[in-house]
Amino acid sequence: MSDLPPMVIITGTNGGLGSAMVARFRAEGVAVLGIDKHPDRHGLDHFVRFDIGLLAVQDSQSRLLAAAMEPHLSRHRLVGLINNAAVQLLGSLDELTLADFTESIGVNLTGPLMLTKLVSARLAAQRGTVLNIGSIHARLTKPRFVSYATSKAALLGLTQALSVDQGTRLRVVALLPAAVETEMLLAGFAQDPASLERLREFHPSGAIGTVEEVARLCHHLVRESYPFLHGAVIDMTGGIVHRLHDPV
Repeated sequence: MSDLPPMVIITGTNGGLGSAMVARFRAEGVAVLGIDKHPDRHGLDHFVRFDIGLLAVQDSQSRLLAAAMEPHLSRHRLVGLINNAAVQLLGSLDELTLADFTESIGVNLTGPLMLTKLVSARLAAQRGTVLNIGSIHARLTKPRFVSYATSKAALLGLTQALSVDQGTRLRVVALLPAAVETEMLLAGFAQDPASLERLREFHPSGAIGTVEEVARLCHHLVRESYPFLHGAVIDMTGGIVHRLHDPV
């Protein structure tokens, strides 16, 4: 087993952050098993097309995913799992539907939990790392983010609970980014570039995050040895969490 090359599992590999993570780990000589509900856009050698949210529906979906991953996992040492896939369904309380809330919890919380459960034995064999990609919305949010903020706050709690539950078997950490310059974010400001510039300036860092710097930190957290960095929740926010927004 020790002679096998290292591998990480990354969910949501087709998104902006996921794509940057794929590029970073592969550049550092680590194989990637990508999981996404859409067809692979990277030409990965190891890819499973699967909707993580289905893991919240019934146990049979976990068995299907395990069977699909096995041929890839058997060829590598699993050193990390990055729970990156997420949905952001917006709506205030009056707009909120049961379907939207259930999907948010399924993809953003239950999916990561069940996938971690599926691969925990393989990760434990390597003293591997589970990295949960959270959000600033786990602690600070705004109107219409009820489902998303709730799911990300719960993911933070899951990170802390798993660190205690798993002890020395594997390491569990969470990363909470604020605004990151993904294709999706830029598209949202395409008709209002002035607002994007105001968003940049509002951060004490003078800029919002880039997918590349998030990917670099993710690689570092997974591949470097930090046994005492366990159950940690790491903010990556450009300092905006410390800025008081006062209308006066």
